Amino acid sequence: MGYGLLAGAIAAEILATTFMKYSEGFSKLWPSLITGIGYVVAFALLAQALKTLQVGTAYAIWAGVGTAAVAAIGILFLGETLSLAKIAGIALIIAGVVVLNLGGAH
Repeated sequence: MGYGLLAGAIAAEILATTFMKYSEGFSKLWPSLITGIGYVVAFALLAQALKTLQVGTAYAIWAGVGTAAVAAIGILFLGETLSLAKIAGIALIIAGVVVLNLGGAH
């Protein structure tokens, strides 16, 4: 159950972050509202997930998956460039999450 809540929290955070780009500095109403609601939902779900998951593990997964997903969205849909440094950074983030989970973090 904890990992399901964490997945929902990550999805809400990714949605909120993506819509923050479209809010144009919170000058557009609907993207701004989606951003705010998305973050409230994300933190509420994360708080519930932390009832059963260790904070270090949950936050590492949250940060790693969220960062990698938002970077991919930027590249695929928002016209951001793909560089070797960006690929290496995302790979290192994913590797860090895997090492934390394999290393007995939960």
